This record gives sequence, C-alpha cells and structure tokens, in this order.
Amino acid sequence: MDWDDLDPKKKAARLRDLGTLGIEELRDYIAQLQAEIIRAEAAIAAKEKVKSGAEALFKQA
Repeated sequence: MDWDDLDPKKKAARLRDLGTLGIEELRDYIAQLQAEIIRAEAAIAAKEKVKSGAEALFKQA
C-alpha cells in the first residue's frame, strides 16, 4: 500500500478564461500560479523527507 493512496483525490482545477483578463491581470495570475507551484514543491520535499526517514528507520531493523 502506498501512502499516496490514502490522500483524498481532488478534481482538476478549473481553467480560467484568459481572454477576459488584461495584461496586468495575466501577470498577477502567473505570479499566483508560480507561488502555488513553489508551495506544492515544498510539500513534495517535506513528504519525501519523511518517507526517506521512515525507509532509513526500517532498513536499520
């Protein structure tokens, strides 16, 4: 069993209609998306650290 199987599945995010946004709004939207990517990458790194620690613990036994 994989721990990721226990996480609730989420629906894909809805796509925004970019045609209605101005240039500055598009830039702001990109900045928001980049911030979310950084947040997701940090969550992945934290989970990988926990996983590595658990694997190392069980290899010692």
